[in-house]
Amino acid sequence: MTPPTPSAAAPLEVTDESVEKSITSPTPKANESRSPGQLAWLRFKRDRTGVISALVVIFFFVISIAAPLIAKLYGKDPTTTYGINTPGLLGDNSFPIKPNGGISPDFWFGLEPGLGRDVFTFLLYGIRNSLLIAGAVTVLVMIIGVVAGVTAGYLGGKSDWFIGRVIDILLAFPSQLFFVAFTPVVLALFVAPDENTPTWLTVVSLIGVLTVFGWASIARLLRGQVLALREREFVEAAKVTGASPARIIFKELLPNLWTPILIQATLLLPTMVTTEAGLAFLGVGVKETTPDWGVMLGRAADVYQDDITYLLFPGITMVIFVLAFNLLGDSMRDALDPKTKR
Repeated sequence: MTPPTPSAAAPLEVTDESVEKSITSPTPKANESRSPGQLAWLRFKRDRTGVISALVVIFFFVISIAAPLIAKLYGKDPTTTYGINTPGLLGDNSFPIKPNGGISPDFWFGLEPGLGRDVFTFLLYGIRNSLLIAGAVTVLVMIIGVVAGVTAGYLGGKSDWFIGRVIDILLAFPSQLFFVAFTPVVLALFVAPDENTPTWLTVVSLIGVLTVFGWASIARLLRGQVLALREREFVEAAKVTGASPARIIFKELLPNLWTPILIQATLLLPTMVTTEAGLAFLGVGVKETTPDWGVMLGRAADVYQDDITYLLFPGITMVIFVLAFNLLGDSMRDALDPKTKR
């Protein structure tokens, strides 16, 4: 009698019990349902460009918040005129004597031509002040834009007509030109021509002007989104159940608007950084005595032929920040878009 070959296998016995176990056994973790937020986070983590951009943006915010501590550990401040107070740092032409803008172990980024302020601490506080102004404008613009856009889109009728006309008027203005024209006008309402303008008033006026002319595009975008959402079945079902307009807006509409709101916020902040710097560069924003990105660029434009180093530090840092924030906004848009496949 020939023995069975090793390749021969006995048939598996299928019983009712094994079938029941296979049906009731839990599925693998890979098949578990995830929330839209978890899926967006997974897509974002796979985007190397977005992760690096987020780290760069976080780094800028950390150093801006910790600017006083860093300056204290460094041993310098942004207001002291070290070049004037200490002989041997500036030459007769008011430029640093040492090469590369006076870079040394004592002054990591060199000295400012003319007054001889420390460039490193001046840049730290400049980043801090620029991000403070741009962040405040972004928050106010998003709040006003969301309220106006949702109100116009949901209520419709006369409210939609009135808000729509205001949006049209604001969008018709050449914003950059009116930023330059309106900022001195606003300051003149509170300060006499022969008086010095307080720094806080300049900052408040700048935030107000940028906010007034900045919310219209956000409101128009969200108005269109709400007009499309309010005809959807889940909104109609909420109305049938007797839900109040406030509940419909906060429970039904806003959760579906977070994606465009977050994307617009990430794209708006770097725009406000460059706008604020441009106004300071033109002399209608923060004044020269206050640390600011635009102030440094404006000063560097006067001395770059003799000291290119002073232009490099504020210029390169601003390019890195704006580029990182724009790339972060693109990555967030891709991660929050359910149709994106990566």
